[in-house]
Amino acid sequence: MTTTEEAHAAVRTLLGYIEGDEAVDREGLQETPKRVVESWSEIFAGYGMDASDLLQATFNAEGYDGIVLLRDIEFTSTCEHHLQPFRGRAHIAYIPVQRIVGISKLARILELHARRLQNQERITKGIADDLERELEPLGAAVIIEASHGCMQCRGVAKQQAVMTTSAMRGVFFDRPEARTELMQLIQQPTL
Repeated sequence: MTTTEEAHAAVRTLLGYIEGDEAVDREGLQETPKRVVESWSEIFAGYGMDASDLLQATFNAEGYDGIVLLRDIEFTSTCEHHLQPFRGRAHIAYIPVQRIVGISKLARILELHARRLQNQERITKGIADDLERELEPLGAAVIIEASHGCMQCRGVAKQQAVMTTSAMRGVFFDRPEARTELMQLIQQPTL
């Protein structure tokens, strides 16, 4: 396991690569390795989280069998290919059988996946897998829309490009009417 001191040294090496070895001692960069490593502890906190723990506390659904949807959940993640941020919004839905989960848990399961080195497809699939495994719903659906820094500031430099990914499980995959109802709910005007 890499130590904090080794991580600081690695950042210092990268700063030397970017600015030149002599520049890393200038006032503005002296504390940068420490600040970067501390910020990474927060940005990548998802590695210390577990979906089973997050979705463990459930409640009796009391016969509710409609769609549960938390939409427009903002997030930021880091592309594992270029270490560039990508940000957007997620819509997470499920249809309970016997158990429901507190709505904050849906946002937290997104954070668990987003706060890791990622690609958008893996986040989408991972959330759907977690919901399916832990809640055993009739269906689970995750739709994510995001703008990627690696597309905006390098390469093709497309500022307005938005990538959309989806994972549909159970009735959301098997029954077009369930998928249609979900999409209508997502497209409703906000409060």
